[in-house]
Amino acid sequence: MSYEKFAYTYDRLMNSMPYEDWLRFIKESFVRFGVKPATLVDLGCGTGNLSIPLAAEGIMVSGIDLSEDMLAVAEQKYSEQPSQLRGGGIRWIQQDIREWELGEEVDVAISCCDSLNYLLEEEDIVDAFRQTWAGLKPGGLFLFDVHPPQQLFAYAESQPFFLNEDDVAYIWTSELDEERVQIEHELTIFVKDSGQQETFRRIDETHEQRAYRLQWLEQMLIEVGFREVHQAADFTWEQPTEKTERAFFIAKK
Repeated sequence: MSYEKFAYTYDRLMNSMPYEDWLRFIKESFVRFGVKPATLVDLGCGTGNLSIPLAAEGIMVSGIDLSEDMLAVAEQKYSEQPSQLRGGGIRWIQQDIREWELGEEVDVAISCCDSLNYLLEEEDIVDAFRQTWAGLKPGGLFLFDVHPPQQLFAYAESQPFFLNEDDVAYIWTSELDEERVQIEHELTIFVKDSGQQETFRRIDETHEQRAYRLQWLEQMLIEVGFREVHQAADFTWEQPTEKTERAFFIAKK
């Protein structure tokens, strides 16, 4: 997956994402599981939409992403924050979340916005879990969300998707491999050039995601060493069901 061209239009396209719900759920998790984090790593941090407000809470955040362009956008956004809102601080690091390493253990690791669905092999998931367990302090918390299999089937059944606004438009089609529960998203995006009243730039992107059974994910967390694993659904503390669109995991080292 490449976000090179996509990075600079990502925030415009994702402005309807429920980032406030993510922040609320993350902070509720701190309270429920008795963690007061001084340090946190955001795995697959993208353009920093969660890293930046978490730093404003006084946490020292390490934002990790594979995309240099995503990190560049995140760094620019953070540098434009008023100094009194920067809180604990952030460092941006280009790493693969299957192999991430900071050289020091942290209190909390998060991976939000279905980032782990972009890992397309079971061993990739296990590697990311193992590396995260190793990177947490004893008692540390790992919180992440994923699309369960039924959500990828729903995408395939509902496609194509369209957006047509004054400054941006897209055509989004999807093709599902039902056996692997792996979906390929093809996006053709048209973004209005700044300063050019009627000129649009075309961006073509391909993104692939794979969904894994929730029971298997929980078992893998336990096998790599997490001693306590909880599941939740759609920003609530209810258990996932067959109608869940976004499943959350909270695992304690």
